[in-house]
Amino acid sequence: SAKDMKHRLGFLLQKSESCDYSSSQGKKEKIPSSQRVSQEEVRKWADSLENLIHHDRGLAAFRAFLKSEYSEENIEFWVSCEDYKKTKSPAKLSPKARKIYDEFISVQAAKEVNLDSCTREKTSHNMLEPTLSCFDEAQRKIFTLMEKDSYRRFLKSPYYLDLVSPPGAGCGPENCKRSHTHTLDCNSNIISQCA
Repeated sequence: SAKDMKHRLGFLLQKSESCDYSSSQGKKEKIPSSQRVSQEEVRKWADSLENLIHHDRGLAAFRAFLKSEYSEENIEFWVSCEDYKKTKSPAKLSPKARKIYDEFISVQAAKEVNLDSCTREKTSHNMLEPTLSCFDEAQRKIFTLMEKDSYRRFLKSPYYLDLVSPPGAGCGPENCKRSHTHTLDCNSNIISQCA
């Protein structure tokens, strides 16, 4: 399918550019030390996707990685669902639900997520009377999809490895010709652009 082809092309592009992404980022932005992520926290991201996406910096790094694979619609959908579940006003439920549906679930959606027909149908039915839980099943499916697929690749990517290597050890694999600044600064550019 077109989505598979897009994914494969994105993966190949990422693979060929993974060693020089920081050089194309332009000037470096320094992250104040108060916003830096501890090595301990970064290691926790490898324990579960849950730990990763419930941390602002982890979410930003994962989003940057998904963007490099042309599949950021998955995390955008998940974040939109999280935000939707915090809706306090009943009057806002229906318009918010419609916006999420049109953006991610409808067959004509610009950022259509990969859902099986059964889940898509159930979610469409839930749109008749939107509740705070109307996207729960679809959100769970997309979370599982990310957990089994892109999350595993993320943990092997420079987006994660550059953050988890010990400070002063340089940036990732030896064959990468990047400037050897302190490790936690290596991805600061990418993360701060996506935060």
